[in-house]
Amino acid sequence: MVRRIARWLGIAALVIGYPLLAHYTNESAHSGNLGALVSIAPVVLIALMLAWNSPRRVIMLGVLALSCVALWAGWSALEQHFGLVYWLQNVGMQLILFMTFGRTLIAGRQPLCTRFAEAVHAPLTPQHEIYARQVTVAWTLFFAVMAVVSTGLFFLTPLATWSIFSNFLTLPLVALMFIVEYGVRRRVLPDVRYTHILDAVRAFRNTPARPL
Repeated sequence: MVRRIARWLGIAALVIGYPLLAHYTNESAHSGNLGALVSIAPVVLIALMLAWNSPRRVIMLGVLALSCVALWAGWSALEQHFGLVYWLQNVGMQLILFMTFGRTLIAGRQPLCTRFAEAVHAPLTPQHEIYARQVTVAWTLFFAVMAVVSTGLFFLTPLATWSIFSNFLTLPLVALMFIVEYGVRRRVLPDVRYTHILDAVRAFRNTPARPL
């Protein structure tokens, strides 16, 4: 119980603390070194976890070590352009989610939200299938718009302005999208029983894998 609480507190501190620190580095004119460090920290940590869990651990760790040496050699350039790293992380995540949802809309594939719905409510009614496909389209467009807005703000406004959008508005906008979708679903599909998002995720994970 204590470990679980500590884990959730750690996650909460990371979710709150990292955006605050990132925004501080974007807003301050004298935080080049800190900004460079904070901007690359998530990339290095993710790369370290992937390398450690790789079947070719030694080789991948070696590649990571060489990459860190290259980062050290180009540290002065990174200090001057760390904002670009922040932007690449933000827009990269938006594009990954855009492609994750969008590729399931290709003819012959099952829309991602249909898979989520089917995992909980199978068999789906024709109306539910149509709605789930429309929701998949909505999420695809949402992440496309987020990527475009992020890019526009980054290149057309001060870095601090973009930072507010990236660090303090992105997650609330995603949460708002969930809330709006839930409200629409209750109106369009009033007979579908309510399920928690975590229930859908668990059911989705327990269903046999199928090509998307």
